[in-house]
Amino acid sequence: MLKAYSILNKILQINNLTKKYGPVTAVKDLSFTIEKGNVYGILGPNGSGKSTTLGVVLNVVNKTSGDFKWFDGRESTHDALKKVGAIIERPNFYPYMTAAQNLDLVCKIKNVAPDKIDEKLELVGLLDRKDSKFRTFSLGMKQRLAIASALLNDPEILILDEPTNGLDPQGIHQIREIITKIAQDGTTILLASHLLDEVEKVCTHVVIIRKGEKLYSGPVDQMNASFGFFELKAAETEKLHRLLDEHPSFGKITQKGEILVAFLNEPLEAEALNKYLFENGLVLSQLVKRKESLEEQFLQLTNQISA
Repeated sequence: MLKAYSILNKILQINNLTKKYGPVTAVKDLSFTIEKGNVYGILGPNGSGKSTTLGVVLNVVNKTSGDFKWFDGRESTHDALKKVGAIIERPNFYPYMTAAQNLDLVCKIKNVAPDKIDEKLELVGLLDRKDSKFRTFSLGMKQRLAIASALLNDPEILILDEPTNGLDPQGIHQIREIITKIAQDGTTILLASHLLDEVEKVCTHVVIIRKGEKLYSGPVDQMNASFGFFELKAAETEKLHRLLDEHPSFGKITQKGEILVAFLNEPLEAEALNKYLFENGLVLSQLVKRKESLEEQFLQLTNQISA
């Protein structure tokens, strides 16, 4: 059962946001809402407008039109961003300073007390390296230190742009574990990624965009709530195609060699389909029912597979 959120639980609302760079439209009429306590993924191919969207809501990129508001507009964007932690660029710390010294400097810049430095370092698995110089850190450690830095003000929402980009499998796993742990502590998370696997493993909700336009917005598990498809083969392929076209349960039908792939737009069992075809004089030599994976649906939404 879906939670009934009050309006006070709306952390970020984006309404008809558009950003143009000259003749190029990076974000087009984009709208979605981030509600408290969830992990949101902005998912799309490289160049789809994910980073631009984050840049606009963080006030580092000027919008062309549309609007957005933090915490239901109860505060100015400047004050609201004090409750936001964000990493939208590569970690940038002083290489000759230790992890603890770098975080202490961040505390001074953010005007927050340094008493949570050890707590945040422990959260990201770097407490034992607090006195190590930043230049000795691996890329994964640098990214984890950046997350610790973004958490120093105990933000209500943490924004991450491609948090696992360039990391090895171990580094990716560590970042994902940290994101899950932060979310379990009640912090809302918004991350941009082009990796479907990343979103599927850590996010509760997803916004899919392509060329700056929204294709889907909602819970991850509902995106995967399709009715599936059949893979069918018969001696009379043309007759099979015609009968499937005439059946009200099917939408798109494609052909791969001698096999027809028929996508369902409503529930239908294999037994009922077989009976329908047999009663219309067609005997199947292959009948397989499959469920569309999240990856297949994502690829279809972003038009990266043939129709």
